[in-house]
Amino acid sequence: MPHRSRISAYVLDCKVEDLAEATRFWSAALGRAIASADQDGDGKYAELATDADEPFLLLQRVDHEARIHLDIETDDLDAEVARLEALGATRVAFVKRWWVMQAPTGHRFCVVRKQRPEFGSHLNHWD
Repeated sequence: MPHRSRISAYVLDCKVEDLAEATRFWSAALGRAIASADQDGDGKYAELATDADEPFLLLQRVDHEARIHLDIETDDLDAEVARLEALGATRVAFVKRWWVMQAPTGHRFCVVRKQRPEFGSHLNHWD
């Protein structure tokens, strides 16, 4: 099924009690303002400022070891997950409204619905 996708976000998985300190550190380290200190009101997600044509920079409070992962956004979640499975990725879990996937290399990543009104440049078209 034809659909589109692109890198949506770089997510810093932070194994911390309080995400605020991590958000302040990464804001200063990357020279990015804090766009949202508590994105969902649960203390689990924060966002640093990015331009409209850049991937989001998100911080996520997690229980597993600290790492960074990619989010891939798409206009057809089922088609993109199926495409990635055909390449060797596996589904790990459906969370809220996205799929956590694992690449054949062992890396975890997420496939999410379209995040911004316009896809803009840096877009892949899949048939």
